[in-house]
Amino acid sequence: MSRMRHDNAEPMVRGYAVTHPPGAPVVLPQPPGWHQLLMALSGVLTVEADTGTWVIPPQRAVWVPDGVHHRLAMTGRVRVRALYLASTLALPHGLGAGCRAVNVPPVLRELVDHAVRRAPLYADRAADERLLGVVLDLLETLPAAPLQLPLPRDRRALDVAAALRDDPAGDQPVDQLARAAGAGRRTIERLFLAETGMSVGTWRQRLRLVAALELLAAGEPVSRVATAVGYSTPSAFGAMFVRHMGTSPGRYFAA
Repeated sequence: MSRMRHDNAEPMVRGYAVTHPPGAPVVLPQPPGWHQLLMALSGVLTVEADTGTWVIPPQRAVWVPDGVHHRLAMTGRVRVRALYLASTLALPHGLGAGCRAVNVPPVLRELVDHAVRRAPLYADRAADERLLGVVLDLLETLPAAPLQLPLPRDRRALDVAAALRDDPAGDQPVDQLARAAGAGRRTIERLFLAETGMSVGTWRQRLRLVAALELLAAGEPVSRVATAVGYSTPSAFGAMFVRHMGTSPGRYFAA
């Protein structure tokens, strides 16, 4: 009797689990009316949307609200876990407004993995409702992770961003990049700050961190990664990584 009721009811949560090899970008099912919580249990998942890029190493997750079209790029063999949450659910403060990357502690990682395997979850099943409530409560308390590379909207600033992304190790002065985009330095700095929340210099450093995470996940040694993203020595790169991620590259991926 309970089974028939669930068959006729719309679930509040659906789950999706798949392991992807490295390769071409992937587009997961994006049905309208559903938010997504995407997590990588292994490998690195890069979420690309019109508003920016989010790099999700192991034990991190990204929140993608309903209506945000995106695609995924895989670095290494990626075990993807995705929770689809009905857009009619009452969400905690901080979720739903835009994409957001978060660090995922072990307890939440296990709960999300369990919810994906248990899904679909139904509002009229008490155990399902309790499970979802704990997941949402834990998400609300998590600090955002510095894994987002937001994109500016202005065409001139976008041209500068594209030039930086094409050469993460480059050291072209902002004045030169701005002139190539048809603007002055002050204009480009103002646009970046207004549209990404970062100066051009800070955005370039975040770009290097994002690029480094993908290379490290692919198994590249730290010395080669440091050179590829514009650092003269592995120690200088390591200091930057610790400053932003709180630990060394080796310990970060080992964790």
